[in-house]
Amino acid sequence: MDVKVILLSIGASFLLSVLFGPLFIPLLRRLKFGQQIREEGPQSHLKKKGTPTMGGIIILLAVLLAFLKFSDKTNEFWVLLIACLGFGLVGFLDDYIKIAFKRSLGLTAFQKLFGQLLFSVIICVLLHHMHHSTVIGIPGTSTTIDFGWFYYPFVVIMLFATTNAVNFTDGVDGLLGGTGAVAFTAFTILALHASEHESAIFSATMIGALLGFLVFNAHPAKVFMGDSGSLGIGGGMAAVAILTKTEILLVVIGGVFVLEMLSVILQVGSFKLRGKRIFKMSPIHHHFELSGWGEWKVVTVFWFVGAVFAAIGLYLGR
Repeated sequence: MDVKVILLSIGASFLLSVLFGPLFIPLLRRLKFGQQIREEGPQSHLKKKGTPTMGGIIILLAVLLAFLKFSDKTNEFWVLLIACLGFGLVGFLDDYIKIAFKRSLGLTAFQKLFGQLLFSVIICVLLHHMHHSTVIGIPGTSTTIDFGWFYYPFVVIMLFATTNAVNFTDGVDGLLGGTGAVAFTAFTILALHASEHESAIFSATMIGALLGFLVFNAHPAKVFMGDSGSLGIGGGMAAVAILTKTEILLVVIGGVFVLEMLSVILQVGSFKLRGKRIFKMSPIHHHFELSGWGEWKVVTVFWFVGAVFAAIGLYLGR
């Protein structure tokens, strides 16, 4: 594939994201689509109450338009689009309910689970229809395992885990935008190496859209992406890993997201079993905030750690 197309995809989605920001942010503010802040969260976040949210629309729209322009309408195209926009829609509904009813919780656990499961099943049907390989390779080795029909439940779990892990990461200005762009950079390189045209284009458009969104989301944020963005990013990332047959590498490349999710699991498990917390607050980025780190320090350190994970993933998948 021509690298020029990749660069054009990044540039187009970046430009669209930057152009959409000044259009959507005032609209979201006018509609009073402001963020509700958890009272039990870091006190420094209370001043962010009312900051426009649902900015994920900017990211998803930029990705959609750029992807439509530079991609071919293959089966892979539909898998990526449904994974990104489908999970993004679930996040959009969650955001809207939070705002409409002025509460910090949106969809019920069952409603969110149903929505995620619905789009996961659609993706599995598409993968089966296109005879997608059910063989999974172990990174750094020549070992492969054919999951057979068990591959599809694995895909569902993978989509659930990735979207929720990415969602946990979205809690500090610019954190998910930067770590997401780093991870998609690694996936763009892997997709090019695997000659997965659609996955490479999609990943490239996501890089540009996230970098463009950072113009407005870097500290101090003028807009938050909300679940509209985080779930869409997570769904798209999982889909790229599935199509490029880097399912296991996703755990490495998305190491920051894995750590964020593990911190929540460990915190909840420890409190229920022992009545004690491991961290001052989870996800773990809040622990560092409560330990005295400024938001910018948390973000830059996590970006760096994400880049290290991405480099390790590229080395293993070379």
